[in-house]
Amino acid sequence: MSDVVEKTLTALPSLLSLDSTPGSAKLSSTSKLGALIRGITELSSKHEEEKLIQRELAALKEQVSSPNTSMRQMKEAMVRAIYCEMLGYEASFSYIHAIKLAQQGSILDKRVGYLAVCLFLNENHELLLLLVNTVLKDLQSTNLIEVCMALTVVSQIFPKDMIPAILPLVEEKLNHSKEIIRRKAVLALYKFYLIAPNQVQHIHNKFRRALCDKDPGVMFASLHIYLQMIKDNPEGYKDLTSSFVTIMKQVVSGKLPMDFNYHSVPAPWLQIQLLRILSILGKNDQSASEIMYDVLDESLKRAEINHNITYAILYECVKCIYTIHPNSDLLEKAATCIGNFVISSKINLKYLGLKALTVVIQQDPKLALQHQMTIIECLDHPDVIIKRATLELLFRITNAQNVTVIVEKMLEFLHQSEDDHTTIDLVGKVAEIAEKYAPDNKWFIETMNTVFSLGGDMIQADIPNSFLKLVSEGFDSEEENKKLRLFAVDSYISLLEGETRKLPQRFLQVISWVLGEYSHLRADLDPARVMTLLTKVLDMRQTSSETKTWVLMALTKLCSGEACISIARSVCEDYTSSMDTVLRQRAHELQLLGQDSALRDKLLPLHSGSEPLEVDSSLSFLDAFVSEALAAGAAPYKPPHQRHEELAQEKALSLEPYELSLSINMSSVSLTGRQSPTLMSVSSGLSGDSAELSLKGSSTTLKLEGVKRVWGKEGYLSKKEPVEEVTQIDNPSPLSSPSQPTVEGGTLTTPSATPEPEQEKQQLASSLFIGLGSQSSVCLMGKSDPTAQRFRRKAKTLHSSDNFSVTTESVSVSSDSISTAVDNLLCNNIPESPSIVPEDAHEIPLPSKTETDASLNEELTDSTSSSAQSNGVETLDTSEKDISDKLKDECPIVSLPAKLLGLPQSEIACLCSNQIVDLSACHVEKDDCVVIVIFISNSSDIDNENMDLQLSSEQLEVSLLSESPLRDIAKHSVAVCQYSLTVKRPVIHFEVVGILSYQSSLENQEVEFSYKLPLTSFIRPWAVSTEQYGTMWLAFSNDTKQNLALVTEAPDPLTDSLNVLKKKLGLHVVEIIGMEGIVACRLGQDHPCLLHCRVHAGALAIWLRSPVPELPDCLLYHCQRALEEG
Repeated sequence: MSDVVEKTLTALPSLLSLDSTPGSAKLSSTSKLGALIRGITELSSKHEEEKLIQRELAALKEQVSSPNTSMRQMKEAMVRAIYCEMLGYEASFSYIHAIKLAQQGSILDKRVGYLAVCLFLNENHELLLLLVNTVLKDLQSTNLIEVCMALTVVSQIFPKDMIPAILPLVEEKLNHSKEIIRRKAVLALYKFYLIAPNQVQHIHNKFRRALCDKDPGVMFASLHIYLQMIKDNPEGYKDLTSSFVTIMKQVVSGKLPMDFNYHSVPAPWLQIQLLRILSILGKNDQSASEIMYDVLDESLKRAEINHNITYAILYECVKCIYTIHPNSDLLEKAATCIGNFVISSKINLKYLGLKALTVVIQQDPKLALQHQMTIIECLDHPDVIIKRATLELLFRITNAQNVTVIVEKMLEFLHQSEDDHTTIDLVGKVAEIAEKYAPDNKWFIETMNTVFSLGGDMIQADIPNSFLKLVSEGFDSEEENKKLRLFAVDSYISLLEGETRKLPQRFLQVISWVLGEYSHLRADLDPARVMTLLTKVLDMRQTSSETKTWVLMALTKLCSGEACISIARSVCEDYTSSMDTVLRQRAHELQLLGQDSALRDKLLPLHSGSEPLEVDSSLSFLDAFVSEALAAGAAPYKPPHQRHEELAQEKALSLEPYELSLSINMSSVSLTGRQSPTLMSVSSGLSGDSAELSLKGSSTTLKLEGVKRVWGKEGYLSKKEPVEEVTQIDNPSPLSSPSQPTVEGGTLTTPSATPEPEQEKQQLASSLFIGLGSQSSVCLMGKSDPTAQRFRRKAKTLHSSDNFSVTTESVSVSSDSISTAVDNLLCNNIPESPSIVPEDAHEIPLPSKTETDASLNEELTDSTSSSAQSNGVETLDTSEKDISDKLKDECPIVSLPAKLLGLPQSEIACLCSNQIVDLSACHVEKDDCVVIVIFISNSSDIDNENMDLQLSSEQLEVSLLSESPLRDIAKHSVAVCQYSLTVKRPVIHFEVVGILSYQSSLENQEVEFSYKLPLTSFIRPWAVSTEQYGTMWLAFSNDTKQNLALVTEAPDPLTDSLNVLKKKLGLHVVEIIGMEGIVACRLGQDHPCLLHCRVHAGALAIWLRSPVPELPDCLLYHCQRALEEG
């Protein structure tokens, strides 16, 4: 980077120079900017600087407002205004003049004007609308410099709503003859994809052409877009794996021009970007990973130059190798590379090794054993960053056997830490592993007390909330519940009897709640004593109002008996007249409930903490009141986001031409107050919601809204991380094997007797790394480990099984890497009952292996709508003849239950398979939900007992459709489970994750799988009239717009395009009038969506509206795919 900085500093004076003489390389001594800089450097105080800058700003304001100011003087004024803004002083009067300079000046003036605009404004600033026409004009210019400047502005700051106006011009620049124009156009499209991905989905093919561009710079720029798109949808770009590998081979082989080399390393940043892409494409995909093995091996071999940039490449290589399908040779080389990083004496390399270990430890837990002594030494390293990285690594390898030692090390670091961010992060980690792996109640309570004390009031709110929820809900054992609560009460009583002034407010709130709820469990504890201790908290000066509210609530629960009533009366005298309305309310509640014990027992009964509360989230008890208010003329309720959008729309500039009128006459629809759907064609193809302009507030201080604040009065505002200059590394290559002691059986063997400090380190290592010797006992953070979790909360909503099965062996299989699942699935008819086979059983052939693999790699876009019933779980026996038929590789077939026959359904897809069980699934579409049917086949010769199938999804509500849960499956039999799926939050594709646990041959095993289905599986046609459509269109606030491709081969493109949407997505065409059509559908039962379609300029301009914010964008994606496929 040194040469880049040197070039920048060399070019900077000529940019800021106001001397137009060619070859001027120094800042003009007579320029006003030079005088300003020299004046500031000669000052001795901040106050003098403020006075100087205020005089300068006053002079600038007068100068830019003068009509006699020339363009050269205006350019000079803009540079001085930029400098003042960098120092943290407001120069908002110059914003409009910067835009004028970019509009009216010469090329050099435009450069300064565009630079000032980029530094002054952000992409939501309202003044950017004035720059749109200038950018459009410069994009159409024949001057390459003007085009480059316009593309640079577009890629940095440009309003989201204005993207459709310039998108066609930017697309044209992808075919420009100059590579710099093509590269900047690709970067502009990358910016568009980040802020409005739906706007650029129709030009994905042009991205592919940019990837194959003859100029390496254009190809490199396209990788930014592909990395983001592959993160969002890896399956859609699997076919490009070989292309990325080919590019990587050419880069590693040095086929690119020398201009791309950095310290003799060919295009290092390009290699890093490609490695990140390959790691995503190769994850859980063996065929794609095999293509990458050679180039990854070559990349490891060539990265032998001892330089920081090669270490960065090696780090990405290691991450990629451990992410894709494993290869033994590459894993061995990657482990050697990590080892050399960890044992390096250079701090940067040691940190890199620890970060790499943290990443790969989930795939190879035993790798930490090879470097356990080095990790122990890192715990005592003088560099704080090394300590933090080591603790992060230990957090990843925590299990029930080493949790106490790891938590002790974390708490030791917290006692010494002075960084707030580190404290917040570590207390969250300690709380997480303490709850998951606590060995006993005493240790858990004491650890959480330390967490609350060290975390202070900076601790995240979810930590005390989660702790109180755990104590309230309890565990599987009532005896354990009582022990935990009693120990907590005893612990908090002793804390209140000591020094309470140093306890944080959040900790005092936790103490108050626990004592109010569970102090009655201690029979020998007088409530009056507890109330006296709590009143001490009320009397402390540093107690916040929120904490006092918690204390008053606890006093209300404890107020029983004459002594308690006397204490409550004295408290009420102090707080019934409080200026804080909440405290005053709680004091009145305490006064009233303390006098009426019957009412208190009814409102605050004992042992109520574990009982679930029924909450009417819909507030249905207010329906009558709302109906009366609406009938009396009250305005209907609008959510906050809708109110903000409408307010922003009122302040936003109207982009609709005045002279155009409605081209469709819907006589029964009132269009007053809101735009008509037909006006979409008037907006020149503009899409997106213009209601995202930020609202500005007034203030007497500096107005910083809309301005990028990088510099302040005290200097640079952003936090700088300590940077350590690393000199030339003389270490051997990380690929060379280090000379280090060997590890056998998890213990370090040394040739001679070890001194006492080494023995202590070995004892600490044996405590920290216990449990990593075998895969069955290891527990990694982020993976399920039911064997180690002590505090397991009650499963209140489980539908599959009430008993918990301990897992000693976990089998996790991805649906993308299954090759023999269908062959292992038993091919028998599944009747309604175990003994009777219905004559009209509808048999569905399972797809072959190749068909299954192909279907798993395709986008889930084809589904139709329907209705159905379900009948739960069925277990069926298969005969020996059926088994023999299966072994003869006959076509395996299964059938749906009779109640689901005749309904639209997907093909049966294989989920996962092992030597014992095979899982496959399909989904059936009902009118009100989607039913997912799971087929579980026991292909072994022994019975599987204690079967427990659990499904979950972040976006879907999953419910088991059965009266009796799944229990046992006999050998060579099949069970069918049915679950109903309803939408909680719309997304483009839904994912259902499942875990099947069972007992086979006295061993508990577990299988993980996932099932994906598209949004269109939940879309249903919605038959409404034109009048109803118009009324609802005006009521819905969330919308999106886009121009899509028409079905152009037909004589009536609009009708045929709508028929395609109707057939593939299940939409209802309400009416077609001329060149416009209206369509309606619903997502499930309660989420409607309206579409207005119009043929405009050879494209289908589609406008979607819905009361659900995410639904229009998600449905637009499927509309686009459906029309592209025709």
